[in-house]
Amino acid sequence: MAKLVLGCIADDFTGATDLANNLVRAGMRVVQTIGVPAGPLDADVDAVVVALKSRTIAPAEAIAQSLEALRWLQAQGAQQIYFKYCSTFDSTAQGNIGPVTEALMDALQCDFTIATPAFPDNKRTVFKGYLFAGDVLLNESGMQNHPLTPMTDPNLVRVLQAQCTRKVGLIDHAVVARGAAAIEERIAQLKAEGVTIAIVDAVSNDDLLRMGPALAKLPLLTAGSGVAIGLPANFGLAPSSQASALPKAGGKTAVVSGSCSLATNRQVLDFIQRGGAAMAIDPLRIAAGVDVTAEVLAWAAPLIDKGSVLVYSTAEAGAVKSVQGRLGVEEAGAMVERTIAAIARGLVERGVHQLVVAGGETSGACVQALGIAQMQIGPQIDPGVPWCHARCDAAPEAGLHITLKSGNFGSDDFFTKAFTVLA
Repeated sequence: MAKLVLGCIADDFTGATDLANNLVRAGMRVVQTIGVPAGPLDADVDAVVVALKSRTIAPAEAIAQSLEALRWLQAQGAQQIYFKYCSTFDSTAQGNIGPVTEALMDALQCDFTIATPAFPDNKRTVFKGYLFAGDVLLNESGMQNHPLTPMTDPNLVRVLQAQCTRKVGLIDHAVVARGAAAIEERIAQLKAEGVTIAIVDAVSNDDLLRMGPALAKLPLLTAGSGVAIGLPANFGLAPSSQASALPKAGGKTAVVSGSCSLATNRQVLDFIQRGGAAMAIDPLRIAAGVDVTAEVLAWAAPLIDKGSVLVYSTAEAGAVKSVQGRLGVEEAGAMVERTIAAIARGLVERGVHQLVVAGGETSGACVQALGIAQMQIGPQIDPGVPWCHARCDAAPEAGLHITLKSGNFGSDDFFTKAFTVLA
């Protein structure tokens, strides 16, 4: 069995596959676990991504879960630890990026680490410490309306400093552009100034690749998934098609979506405009006691023999806030997640063996409802979104091909295009 070189902790399930996807594309064989495994690693891989559902929970609980994951990864022999969060750096006002980062630094006796959500392939760039989504600052991108983690400040040094007791600094683009030696020199300078966490600029993949060698000796990295493209080379690994090979796909196809992002709204609209069979979920009907799961499955049963179906709770920001005002933010989200997860399991039990799930919280609920403990990472559909294959008690013989799509990721035709990748 190969020696595990990289151990990763992700704060949500779509983010975990996003990271795993970039590692696979750069040549690492990767497995993603759903939560912290109960036993030792049973896979011949270079990296493991432990997927947690810790982005929006209380900081103390997020720290506890992350430290549990760290201990398991250390027991498997991981040489470097990577804490992965979203490319939009979103979290609550209390964390959890800062608190988890500091807890991991304490546990690893780490005196310096970096933080950057940059992922240029998905138009997430950091310049002078400011996070851009496409051509606009983060707080103008729609993320200011996120129902759970609204982001109103694009200055990452300021955002992270508010969550940390340690001093946060910046490695700006002028340094990164000069390469690994300049980055290492800047790290030494920051450490001498008492800075122990640094936001790092990156506006292109070349920046991320320049960053890679400079990070080789750090025991802990914190980032979105972009930094991953520069890490496998540190361990002598190069891209290979074998890293993304999955079992042959079969069975029926379906999409379930709980994300309310602008990108997912466009994807839902595109699917419907192409003539796809789609059904929206009304949270108020769930709250009223209607068995929405049974209704949806009855509607879907005759349709999945003919083609893909889409079940969605995606809505515009104004509609989401209206429902939250009537039901409460947490209860509205939890109800929808539970319902979509039950629908996902019902669809798989009815022969859907290729399933697209959109939304981080929704993905977490679905993989738990499906009884998935581990996923093999396969080919990329769009930047940050790979197909995976999992053993699943709802589909015990063939297993399940599944993709967990972050709400903000994917082209407008993603819900249609995804299934052509496995054809």
